[in-house]
Amino acid sequence: MVPGRDQQASPREIAIGFLARREYSRAELEGRLARKGVEPDVIADCLDELAEQGLQSDERFAESYARERVLRGQGERRIRSELFQRGVDTDTQRQALASVVEQEDVDWFELARAVLARRFSTPGDTPKERARRERFLASRGFEFDQIHHALTALSE
Repeated sequence: MVPGRDQQASPREIAIGFLARREYSRAELEGRLARKGVEPDVIADCLDELAEQGLQSDERFAESYARERVLRGQGERRIRSELFQRGVDTDTQRQALASVVEQEDVDWFELARAVLARRFSTPGDTPKERARRERFLASRGFEFDQIHHALTALSE
């Protein structure tokens, strides 16, 4: 049933409308429903029901989000940070990343090298250029060892 002008969509219908487009974390849905003027206790009941029915899952959201970000060439630190900002707890983040790393056979060192090679052809001739490349990889969420590996591999 599509709500007409005279009837309001229920919180469940609103949430399902969001979930039909993409996965959302529970915290994201809470915020969106709150902005629609839904009462907090109604939001909690609605999201509990959706989770019980398997329509909303932070685990599924985190895994989908992490996979998408890995394929975009982002590092683990940035992915974890973004998941945290979306209300995903640390254990769920860890499990999602472990699953994606296993399924996609992710090598963070190789990913950092590939990301750097797509953007730059050399590791930088001057300290300023090298620092620019380091900042680029750091902003993508790579660790120091991964950045060092990528710069070294690019110079070979």
